[in-house]
Amino acid sequence: MLVARLGSLNALEQTREGRGVWRRLFGKGHRVPSADTLARVQALFDPDDVRAVLAGFYARLKRGKALPAPRHGLLALVIDGHESTASYLRCCSGCLRREIKTKSGTKTQYYHRWAVAMLVGKGFEIFLDAEPQRRGENEVGAATRLLRRVHQRYPRAFDVVLADALYAQRPFFREVLALGKDAMAVLKNEEHTLVREVRSLCEIVPATTTKAGSTTRRCWDLEDLPWDAEGLNVRVVRSEETTTVRRQLTKEVEETSSSWMWVSTLPPSRVSTRTVVDLGHRRWSIENEGFNEGVNAWYMDHVYHHEPRAMEVMLLLVMLAYNLLHVFYDRNLKPAVRHRFSMQHIGREVTAEIYVTIPPTRAPP
Repeated sequence: MLVARLGSLNALEQTREGRGVWRRLFGKGHRVPSADTLARVQALFDPDDVRAVLAGFYARLKRGKALPAPRHGLLALVIDGHESTASYLRCCSGCLRREIKTKSGTKTQYYHRWAVAMLVGKGFEIFLDAEPQRRGENEVGAATRLLRRVHQRYPRAFDVVLADALYAQRPFFREVLALGKDAMAVLKNEEHTLVREVRSLCEIVPATTTKAGSTTRRCWDLEDLPWDAEGLNVRVVRSEETTTVRRQLTKEVEETSSSWMWVSTLPPSRVSTRTVVDLGHRRWSIENEGFNEGVNAWYMDHVYHHEPRAMEVMLLLVMLAYNLLHVFYDRNLKPAVRHRFSMQHIGREVTAEIYVTIPPTRAPP
């Protein structure tokens, strides 16, 4: 259902009469269960069983040397929050609640939010795990719990943890350091003490200028900045970037500017300024290749069954299907095939194979 992008359990149920794929998978005389049965079974699954399958899949990729590190040698674990669904009408025992002001008054909105972990390296992105945010805790709390479990299952899979500005907090950094890993997060809150200190130092410290493709970067690399009274010193890299782009409509050449700042525990003796900037931009992989593709192509936010355990199981299964098809497409298909056919085309071929053996529907008398 997921690889074929059918989108729902009801859509899967409508393929029950197919005699090709399902007969080969289940044997003669057996059909796809109904949508109600599949939804009920989801709620009986143990999410840790699906996590074990994800871990086994990672182990096979690692043994097959299919997870290469980039040129700097660091594999990154990207952690971010994702809100999957929100409703004013439907809720379950796992729903979070918030008050929303509308034109008709204040309403209670029910929603689900997850902390998600993705492993990124040279030319690949794979999901590793997800953790639901519980009532009474924030996203960082759920992410901390997720980080501990990921480290327990994948202790040697990653070298550095990447996160957005919400995670630029001393407790989270200390949690990462306690696991023997380095941490790195976006720094953009103008009220943050480090931001004010860095902006002052950048006025007296000279910048280095580098060029990456059509982007010119002016970087300041400041190390051993004290963050707290307990001896936590961090490194902050600031990058002012100017990119030259040619507009498709007018063909005019324009320059766009952006400003970035990252706080990290990576020492300069181990990681260069360029590597810190590259890692900082690599954090967007979980947004672009992860959530964006997951929502628009894999129906990640669809509520297959509104029950906490069922939703957790389905999210993990979507991650497994995402990883499986991406690895099949990148590692099993020859470059000529990938050049000719997109991954979406491969999914549609699977869909066509399912539908081609379904008998035509008879018109009502």
